[in-house]
Amino acid sequence: MHQGTTTTTTTTTTTTVNCNNKSSKQATPTLSAPPRDYTMFHRCRRRNRKIDFNFQLPAIKCSFYLFWMLLVSSSLSSAGGEKERERERERSLEVLEGVAVNHQIGFIGDFDSIDSGPPYIIVAEAGVETDLAIDRTTGEIRTKMPLDRETRASYSLVAIPLSGLNVRVVVTVRDENDNAPTFPQSSMHIEFPENTPREVKRTLLPARDLDLEPYNTQRYNIVSGNVNDAFRLSSHRERDGVLYLDLQISGFLDRETTPAYSLLIEALDGGTPPLRGLMTVNITIQDVNDNQPIFNQSRYFATVPENATVGTSVLQVYASDTDADENGLVEYAINRRQSDKEQMFRIDAKTGAVYINKPLDFETKELHELVVVAKDHGEQPLETTAFVSIRVTDVNDNQPTINVIFLSEDASPKISESAQPGEFVARISVHDPDSKTEYANVNVSLNGGDGHFALTTRDNSIYLVIVNLPLDREATSNYTLSVVATDKGTPPLHATKSIFLRITDVNDNAPEFEHEVYHANVMEVADPGTSVLQVTARDRDEGHNAALTYSLADTPDTHANWFQIDEQTGLITTRSHIDCETEPVPQLTVVARDGGQPPLSATATVLVTIHDVNDNEPIFDQSFYNVSVAENEPVGRCILKFQSDQSDIDIRGELRRFGYLPQRHLCPSLIPCLGLKAFRLELKCKFSNWKLDF
Repeated sequence: MHQGTTTTTTTTTTTTVNCNNKSSKQATPTLSAPPRDYTMFHRCRRRNRKIDFNFQLPAIKCSFYLFWMLLVSSSLSSAGGEKERERERERSLEVLEGVAVNHQIGFIGDFDSIDSGPPYIIVAEAGVETDLAIDRTTGEIRTKMPLDRETRASYSLVAIPLSGLNVRVVVTVRDENDNAPTFPQSSMHIEFPENTPREVKRTLLPARDLDLEPYNTQRYNIVSGNVNDAFRLSSHRERDGVLYLDLQISGFLDRETTPAYSLLIEALDGGTPPLRGLMTVNITIQDVNDNQPIFNQSRYFATVPENATVGTSVLQVYASDTDADENGLVEYAINRRQSDKEQMFRIDAKTGAVYINKPLDFETKELHELVVVAKDHGEQPLETTAFVSIRVTDVNDNQPTINVIFLSEDASPKISESAQPGEFVARISVHDPDSKTEYANVNVSLNGGDGHFALTTRDNSIYLVIVNLPLDREATSNYTLSVVATDKGTPPLHATKSIFLRITDVNDNAPEFEHEVYHANVMEVADPGTSVLQVTARDRDEGHNAALTYSLADTPDTHANWFQIDEQTGLITTRSHIDCETEPVPQLTVVARDGGQPPLSATATVLVTIHDVNDNEPIFDQSFYNVSVAENEPVGRCILKFQSDQSDIDIRGELRRFGYLPQRHLCPSLIPCLGLKAFRLELKCKFSNWKLDF
C-alpha cells in the first residue's frame, strides 16, 4: 500500500456548543462527547511525566460555552486578514490517493513544545471528518475510507488548542496513476475522397485522463488497420491540458485498391506501466471518377444468318469500370459517325447486347463493322471503344412469315356473336423469303374453332378468316385459331401463328328471375320504409347488356303504390301505410330491365300478405234503442237484440266484452219495481253472439 507524508492547507467551518443548565451537580463528567458536542482536551507535561486526560466541561453556565464559540469564530473569521494569519500556525500534510483505510497521515501539533499541543477543538470544512479520522487527544490524522484525488484533492481544518496559537491543517491528496485515458466514444467515422492530397488533416476525438501530469494522456499510436501506412497521427496540447489528436494522410489513397480503413488507435498516459484507452476510427474512401471503362476484349466477332429476325441478339460486349456508384456505371452506344450509319444494328445501353435492328441481306452486305463506345456516368465522363465484326451468312431454308390483320373497328382480335356466316374476321398474308415471287409456293391452313370459322382466298396470295357457323357468346366466349403456312421446299418448312379470338356480346338474352311468383308477409302497422322482400334476376349477357335495374309496374287496382323497389338491389319496401281491410293481399309486378340497346326485360309476381291488427272498433246498427218490458215478464226472457259490425278480420273480429253504463236519469229502483232480479240483454255482432246480465 501507499505511504503518506506530511505538509499543509486550511479551511473553516462553524461549530456549536450544547448547554444543559438542568444537569445534576453530582453527575460525573463523561469520557466521550455526545453527537454534535465539542469536547475539550488538555495535556500536561511535568518533569518528563505525561498525564493525558480528557474531560467534558460540565454545563455550569451557557455563557461559558458561548465564550468558546466566540473564540472559535474569531479565529476563523477572515476580517483579521494577515494579522489573524500571523496568530496561527500552519501544518501541511500529504497522502497518496488509494491508501488503505486507517492509514496514518500525520499529527497536527508540534510535540517538541507544549505550545499549540493537544487536546484540540477541531473546526473542519464539510466532508473532512467523513473521510478522515482525527484524534482530538493526540492530534493524529488517519484515513477513514479510501481517498480519491479526482473526487477531492485536499482537506482543510483548524485545530484550536487550549493554549497557544491555532493550527491550520491542510491535507493534500497526491495523485496516483489510477485512471486510464478515455475516448468520448468507442468508434467514429470519417471520409476522405480518394484524390485527397498528402498532409491533409482531420481532427479526431481526443482522449481525456482525470489524472494529473505526468499521469494524464501523453501520446497516441495506431495499433492496427493502417494498410500501407496511409495515415499517421499528430497531437498537440492546449491550455486546458488536453492532448488533442489529428489524423493526417501520409500516403496515396486509392478507393479501387483499398475502399475503407479501420484504424485502432490507442492513447497512453505517463504511468509505469502506462494505462491506455482504445478507439476505432472507420475511414471510408470516397470515389472520384479516375478510371475509364475497360472492355474485356479489344475486338469482338459474331456470325448471323441473313434470315435472322429483327430483335435477334447477335452478341454482347462487356466493359467494367472500377469506380463506384455513378462513376462506375457503364453505358454502351454505337458510334454512328464511324460505323453502321444505316442502323442495321442496335445496342442495349445497359447490358451491351447487340441486336438486329433491320432485316439483313447477305447479297447486299456480307460484313458489318461496328465501333462500340463504353462511357461511365461521372460528372466528367470517361470512355473507351472496341470494334465489333458481324458476318452475315447466306441461307436458303427460310420458313414463311405470317402477318395477321384483324378487321374489327379497333383492329383487335374480336368478332360479335351476331356476326353472320360469311362475315370477315381477319386478313392473313404470308411471305417466303426463299421465294423471289411474293406469296408463291406457300400453302395456308386454319385449325381450331370447332368449325365456326373458315379460311378463304381468291388469288392464293391473300387469305381471309370468315365466320362459318352462327356464334353464341354465352356458349363459347373465346376461340383459339392456328394459322399454318407451309412452303414447298424440300424438306418443307412451315410457320404457325396463333390467334386468340374474343366473341363480343350482343343483348340477346332477357333477364331471368329466380322465381316466377314470390310470396311475402308484412304487418298492417308496418311503417313506411319497412323491408318486404328482395327479388333477384340474372342476365347471361355481359357488360351493360347484363346490368339490371328493377321497377314496379303501375297497377293501381292492386295498390302497388303502397310499395317501392330499389332499382339496383331489388329490395321491396313499403312506401306508405298499408291497410289490410282495403286490400289484404296486394299483388305486385316486378320488372327487371337490362342495359342493352334496345333493352330486354322480364317480370315476376309478388304476392304480399298483410297481417291484420285490431285497429277498428265495433259499430252498433243503431245509436239508441227503446224497449218496453211488461212487469210480469219472466226471468230470462230476451227483451232486446243488439247487432254490431267490426271491420277487422280473423279472430280479432270477435267482440271480446260488452259493458252497460246506466244513465243518471233512469230510476235506480227500476229492476225491483218490475219484480225482476236482473235484465239479460242478448247482443249479436257480426261474428258471434254475446249475452250480458244486469
